[in-house]
Amino acid sequence: MTVRISGVILDSDKRVEAALPKIFGVGYKNASTILSSANINPDTRVKDLTDDDVAKIKLIIDNGYRVENDLKIDISQNIRLLKDIQSYRGSRHNKGLPVRGQRTKTNARTKRGKKVTVGSGRKKAAEKT
Repeated sequence: MTVRISGVILDSDKRVEAALPKIFGVGYKNASTILSSANINPDTRVKDLTDDDVAKIKLIIDNGYRVENDLKIDISQNIRLLKDIQSYRGSRHNKGLPVRGQRTKTNARTKRGKKVTVGSGRKKAAEKT
């Protein structure tokens, strides 16, 4: 039986507590809170959930949590607001640099992209001519 919650198909072989964080916006802490309020054992496998259990989880997530697209839209609107008001953080988002004060002289490779060597090959080109 496949279980779909908030548009995400959960892995049927995993424990419910470990499968719920696959939903964007639900972490391990929220997953355990959801399961305790739904009175579901966290060690239960997803394939062993009844339809009533799945309905309880869906109801709790729909009423109490922002997940998936709603959350992604909120995050993008917050970033757009930072850019529009021209805050420091917004300018860092615009430039594609780290936003939260990390150093950029070294590291920050995931944000700045692959290393580009500046000035290489210039001396060799001058020697050939």
